[in-house]
Amino acid sequence: MAYDGEILRRAREKYEADKRDRRNAYEAQRETLFRKQPRLREVDRQIRSAPGRVLAAALRKGGDPLSAVERLKRESLSLQKERKNILLQMGLPENFLGEFVMCRVCGDSGYCQDRLCPGCLGKYYTREQNAELSRMLNLTGQSFETFSLDFYSNQRYQNYTKSPRKNMEGIFNICVNYAREFGIKSENLLLSGSPGLGKTFLSAAIAREVVNKGFSVAYDTASRIFERFENRKFGREDTGADDTGNIMSCDLLILDDLGTEMITAFIQSALYEIINTRLLEKKSTIISTNLDAEQLQKRYSPQIFSRLLGEYQYLPFYGKDIRGLKDETQKNQWNRS
Repeated sequence: MAYDGEILRRAREKYEADKRDRRNAYEAQRETLFRKQPRLREVDRQIRSAPGRVLAAALRKGGDPLSAVERLKRESLSLQKERKNILLQMGLPENFLGEFVMCRVCGDSGYCQDRLCPGCLGKYYTREQNAELSRMLNLTGQSFETFSLDFYSNQRYQNYTKSPRKNMEGIFNICVNYAREFGIKSENLLLSGSPGLGKTFLSAAIAREVVNKGFSVAYDTASRIFERFENRKFGREDTGADDTGNIMSCDLLILDDLGTEMITAFIQSALYEIINTRLLEKKSTIISTNLDAEQLQKRYSPQIFSRLLGEYQYLPFYGKDIRGLKDETQKNQWNRS
């Protein structure tokens, strides 16, 4: 699984800060107990020092180290029993003064093998990634639960065999299954259609589900992504470090508004690099565009077009502008009120 270095850095900083705060609170709580019951402090100190004393006894020259070790073990067990009784008398659980560990899954390392621990650092990463995506996508308002088919017409539209509503029912189900099965299958979607038909909405809904499953998602418009590649190509150091790596390595890339960029030989090359590299590495990609298949074929190279239509599931959006219909409905409601 790939992680964005900057997002991971922020997540790690907040994770470590919270861990320090919890440890400080834990130590303050211990100190309060010790002031109430001084004997508890001494017993706890002796228990914690027991391993060192056992090791010293085992290494001590002369005498019988085994008998010393056994004596210290008995002493430790007696001290643990005394600590337990003191805590119970104070109305506290017997393990109240155990070793402080915020996450028992990973032992507070933040990692489980080569992945972020889902019980701690992984949650911090997900929150930071959601915050990053929310700067460009409405993850709160745009979800599968809030998606509505009410504004899509049941009437036949132009030369299409399905009504806009029937068509969107199929697209919606495909997007839900895509998000639900993400990680099991490596698939790509090409969302094509006029503005205001729900392409960005469904992209945001997918992003939200995939991020919450612990995968890394990168979203940006085509023009801004290509600008990153230009900065890398022409060494524009004043724009910051090369940040194209995450475009290639993230688990899901959402490239929005393809076709709005100024087309050049460099843009063609950069787009091919993105599409082809992610296909070879089996990384999933969602591309949205206002262009239809015929327009895509005219605008981009045969190599790009063949991959878009051959390796992506093509989802055509059509009908009347939903945003316009919603605005009109809200205006009518406002006028009636």
